[in-house]
Amino acid sequence: MENILPWFTLKSVPGVGNHLYKRIINRFKSPAAALGASRDELMQIEGVSDRLASAIIKHRTPEHVIKEIDLISEKGFRIVTMAAPDYPPLLLEIPDPPPFLYVSGILDRSSNNIAVVGSRNATDYGVSMTKTLCADLAFYNITVVSGMARGIDTAAHEGALDGKGKTIAVLGSGLERIYPAQNKKLFKMISENGAVISEFSLMAEPDAFNFPARNRIISGISLGTVVVEATKQSGSLITARLAAEQNREVFAVPGSIRSFKSTGTHTLIKQGAKLVENAKDIVDELLFSIRPKEDINEQGEKCLHRNLFLSEEDSLVLKALGPYPVHIDDLIRKIKMEPGKIMSILLKLELQDLIKQSPGKLFNLT
Repeated sequence: MENILPWFTLKSVPGVGNHLYKRIINRFKSPAAALGASRDELMQIEGVSDRLASAIIKHRTPEHVIKEIDLISEKGFRIVTMAAPDYPPLLLEIPDPPPFLYVSGILDRSSNNIAVVGSRNATDYGVSMTKTLCADLAFYNITVVSGMARGIDTAAHEGALDGKGKTIAVLGSGLERIYPAQNKKLFKMISENGAVISEFSLMAEPDAFNFPARNRIISGISLGTVVVEATKQSGSLITARLAAEQNREVFAVPGSIRSFKSTGTHTLIKQGAKLVENAKDIVDELLFSIRPKEDINEQGEKCLHRNLFLSEEDSLVLKALGPYPVHIDDLIRKIKMEPGKIMSILLKLELQDLIKQSPGKLFNLT
């Protein structure tokens, strides 16, 4: 088993940030070798001054580092370093990868990761679209990466899990400070079907300045980033910008032109982001040579989705609905059917989880 103490010790040297840490590892291959290097050897690295070289040579492991390592072991988490075989390979390509990651669950060497991010205050349309998209990505054996925040992030993880796929959550806090608190159950489910990771110490609080740093990992660990719903001031646009800077693909799901919650995604599309209507749009763009998972129906035939058997009247009502809520009176005027019959069909469609009813007799597709 790899000795993680030198990794923590080097990280605790004042002045050694992620950029410099990567250069040190590239030069010495291990933190233990760097900590035992001479002043002249250290100063050959770009960014290492005489003063910093002296600090590295004299540095001793702080007590809080030893306590942190003991707590990691006690809680059953793992540390995956840049030298470990299961460190995400795509993350090594960014300029400032975390020297090590705190991990709950299992990371693998697969690079077939897609980040899906968006608004914390998502609409029903945004949540529904995200869950469907991520469940379909799971059919292509693609791991969904997100930040486990409210709204779109939560829907992304849940969609991947619904599709029996893997998902990775990247936290802006420590693994012992789950944020938001109501996602503790989701934390456990993700850990059992992928991994929850963080570069922050176990007890780190979800401070605002942690999240831009967290976002570079979300985009850095992924082949591309999908923004589902975002305003022009959304933090999701930071993730999209980082993805572009990391030479990764940027995708955006369009929303209503009347919804301010989609102004950010529409801006991305205007700037050249790939417009996404379904998972295949993403797969085609990235040229995955991956076959989708296949289910077997009752006739023994391979299929991706079950067919839904709807009457002509059922289909007529279903086609009259969209992603945004429609009032029952508007629906009656639109399709000219007996109100009682429409209500009966709406109830049937709701029981099939094809539509959703909101307060005030409003209906929309799920």
